[in-house]
Amino acid sequence: MKDRYKLLLVLAIFALAYFIPFEAGRVQSAILEAFYMLQDYAQKHVLLCLVPAFFIAGAITVFISQASVMKYLGPLANKFVSYSVASCSGTILAVCSCTVLPLFAGIYRMGAGIGPATAFLYSGPAINILAIVLSAKVLGWQIGVARAVGSVAFAWVIGLLMAFIFRDDELEKKKVQMACMPDEEPALKLWQQATYVASMIGVLVFANWAKPQADEGLWHAIYAAKWYVTGAFGLLFTYTFVKWLKAKTWLSIIGVICVALLAFLFPQFPLLSFGAGIAFLVYAGKTSSEETKTWVDSTWTFTLMILPLLFGGVLIAGFLLGMPGGDNGIIPNAWIARLVGGNSVWANLLASLVGALMYFATLTEVPIVQGLLGSGMGKGPALALLLAGPALSLPNMIVIRSILGTKKALVFFGLVVALSTVVGVVFGWIVG
Repeated sequence: MKDRYKLLLVLAIFALAYFIPFEAGRVQSAILEAFYMLQDYAQKHVLLCLVPAFFIAGAITVFISQASVMKYLGPLANKFVSYSVASCSGTILAVCSCTVLPLFAGIYRMGAGIGPATAFLYSGPAINILAIVLSAKVLGWQIGVARAVGSVAFAWVIGLLMAFIFRDDELEKKKVQMACMPDEEPALKLWQQATYVASMIGVLVFANWAKPQADEGLWHAIYAAKWYVTGAFGLLFTYTFVKWLKAKTWLSIIGVICVALLAFLFPQFPLLSFGAGIAFLVYAGKTSSEETKTWVDSTWTFTLMILPLLFGGVLIAGFLLGMPGGDNGIIPNAWIARLVGGNSVWANLLASLVGALMYFATLTEVPIVQGLLGSGMGKGPALALLLAGPALSLPNMIVIRSILGTKKALVFFGLVVALSTVVGVVFGWIVG
């Protein structure tokens, strides 16, 4: 960090410490709410969401060849293929705005173009099939359909606009990467890379499968079997870990046995066996082949780069807006509800900005918007919040800036907010 930024940060902290009225009840509850939100985030999202995502990001940088990334997602790749893959990723991943960050950082640093990379960054948390179905069921079919169409279209439009705006930077990046492209064969063949990463994505997706409202149907059936499916993907990963990455067989077997015993002995505490599996994976990776050591080191690099910024962002978001669904942040919910009534441009813009700043865990945006609609929020602003909210959050924005740089990050944020505002206004006019 440059010295002038450090000075500004020190002055800002001093001013806050000097002037904030800590004796005020609202301020005290907001501070407590910030730490409640950090605790909730740590308990519900770090182990199941972020840790697998960090390992996937590490795997992308170590085992997936740069040539493969450049071929399908690079600046000069076939646009239809690259944007189709990137914009539809959310239907597979169903992750939140923070969990997608390590995956985005991995593919971007491996050479993905700014367009496909940001299309993936938006679509990962935004195009969640279960969330869209829930939106249609709870908020009405019009909002559900508009959210589905808008999310896919946004991924394409945002990606194409980012590629166009920064086309000169991307062309220079392409020249440098082509000049430095290694000729050696990757550690794993393409189908092995796909199987290896797919096994980890399977663990990430099904370990975080949210409970649907209905106690029947396909979504509930998947939820009821989520840990068995997660375990099956875990075994597939263990096979690839031992067979292709040359991890120690005896250590991996011990790890599988311990995880299985914990799962059967303490089925009510799945995090216990999941955490044990992560611990064995790290130990086995650090004590096995050179490839696994490099992978664990790369994973640790992403963790140190992203996690501290996320924690800081969660604290700030909790202080400003409080826990999702609550009203203990420094900004009262009633102020927001009053300002997003009707379908004015201002109401839609404010809804987009609030959505961009708030942190939504997967599916939590639906009941929050339902409550705001009950408080007088217009349907246009509701859609604007649903389009901007899941894809952005204050913690997520802090990390994106560290990866893309200030200029590209601000343009990305601006595009999400602006498009959400415009679509919200048009939708509100149509259904109004």
